[in-house]
Amino acid sequence: MKKYSILLLFVLIMQASNAQSVDSIPLYSGTVPGSIPSAIPERYFVNPDDGVTLVTDVQKPMLYIHSPAKPNGTAVLICPGGGYFALAMDHEGHQLAKWFNQRGITAFVLKSRLPNAALMTEPHMRPLQDAQQAMRLIRSNARGWRVVPDKIGIMGFSAGGHLAATVGTHFKEQVGEMTDATVSVRPDFMILAYPMISFMPAIYPPEWDNRLLGPKPSEERIRYFSNELHVTAETPPSFLLLAGDDFLSPQNSIVFYTALQQHKVPAELHIYEKGGHGFSLSKKQRGHVENWDQELDAWLKDRGLY
Repeated sequence: MKKYSILLLFVLIMQASNAQSVDSIPLYSGTVPGSIPSAIPERYFVNPDDGVTLVTDVQKPMLYIHSPAKPNGTAVLICPGGGYFALAMDHEGHQLAKWFNQRGITAFVLKSRLPNAALMTEPHMRPLQDAQQAMRLIRSNARGWRVVPDKIGIMGFSAGGHLAATVGTHFKEQVGEMTDATVSVRPDFMILAYPMISFMPAIYPPEWDNRLLGPKPSEERIRYFSNELHVTAETPPSFLLLAGDDFLSPQNSIVFYTALQQHKVPAELHIYEKGGHGFSLSKKQRGHVENWDQELDAWLKDRGLY
């Protein structure tokens, strides 16, 4: 009996040593920049098409910190998707954070604001402002989270992929009311999963609702948020993945990858024949697209990120 008690104690100690901690902090202390006071509540609901839980009408942007038991210094900021209308915080956020934690990578899940003129001024700029603020917080507090300041990447899914790519191509301009030239908001690497990239008419159907740019956006605004037009030699190394039968045109990722190649930015593009959109880590018999994380795992290892 004593032997089994010792064994149980050993197992409990091992479980505790491998435990991952989760914390959360607001992106801003005090009043959120650009916010408009409103009685509209933050709302959670389940998408009837796929059962994914979504949150919308975000007014208090947050950063959720998933810390591994043994951090290796690498960190990633995760931007969930949801068409700039909602955020799939668990499906394309917290579940991935756990995946990264298993590899010793500290993960930060971003709950950013979504464009809504009833809740904020300049709604088209607020998601980028929140993502840049998250990068500033992570980098300026890197030591406390046991993160190496030049090993901080960003990951995004769908519209979150667009936000991540915007951060990765517009880092020389810090937007909004709060900036800090002493802290870089440039990610050190990017991971873009079935991302939205471009609003150019040849790629983004003009009849689609455009929640980020608003109705009848100017050509200047369209070009500003078409991220393939802003790739330079300083754009971070990138990993892109998608399925060829995605309702989002594969040209989104193809034009971005082409721009990366033209500027000699290290990049990989994985296009699976089938898989649709929004698959994340779920296992629903979609075929070998469900093994995409193995490719990401290898890419992270090749780049010395864990």
